[in-house]
Amino acid sequence: MMTANFSIIILLSLMGVCPTASWGDICFGNLGVSDLIAGANDALSSFLTYGDILFKRLRNADPCTSRGCEWQKRGTHVTIPFSISRHFNREEKLIILGALESFHLSTCIKFTRRIRQRDYLHFFPGKGCWSYLGRTNGRQPISLAKNKCMAKGIVQHEVLHALGFHHEQNRSDRDSYVNILYQNIKPAFRDQFTKVDTNNLGTLYDFDSIMHYSNTAFSRNKKPTIISKIFPGRRFGTANEMNSFDIARVNALYGCCSSQN
Repeated sequence: MMTANFSIIILLSLMGVCPTASWGDICFGNLGVSDLIAGANDALSSFLTYGDILFKRLRNADPCTSRGCEWQKRGTHVTIPFSISRHFNREEKLIILGALESFHLSTCIKFTRRIRQRDYLHFFPGKGCWSYLGRTNGRQPISLAKNKCMAKGIVQHEVLHALGFHHEQNRSDRDSYVNILYQNIKPAFRDQFTKVDTNNLGTLYDFDSIMHYSNTAFSRNKKPTIISKIFPGRRFGTANEMNSFDIARVNALYGCCSSQN
């Protein structure tokens, strides 16, 4: 049986609270998930696309899912096997488990420990925070660097990529909502802002999504790289966990019904 202390750790992890600095979780302060990921991946731009996505072949999120990159749904749930590297310590594993549990509480996505399944997610302490986009077949790594990526919201963000979701500011309809200021973007990172031919699932553009970059993402001069068209001074990209619209998109893509969660 889980001890009271471990129950408290999981509860705090689910709430996005840092119980103590020694446990390796990240207290966000004024930084959202997108800025933390960008900082962790600063030296990895040569092989990552859109900041934290690794591609086996060129493709983009929602057309990919329409060609069979969704995880398979059986009955009322989508069951996704996973494994966690033994190189994570106990507290780091709890952070990962807490993030996975957050999907169980609000969607029909269910993560289960891998036994012999061929397709599964594998969490390991690599360099930076990154994931593949959608189901890629076989062992599918998600990198979570120690001391840089160990936070519930970062795990949620990378898992959302693995489920088939792109960044919000790369949506096909983004030009109706934001301006991309390429003159302020570091030259090596301009392709991170490429618009993608996405299926937006009938959802509105969400500035508060955990999948949205911050105003100054990849800025070369500390000036904004993304601004809202309607409210140019609006701050965004500060989310540190999934919001209700992130959850709604998962449920829409995978055909979850609230009564089945």
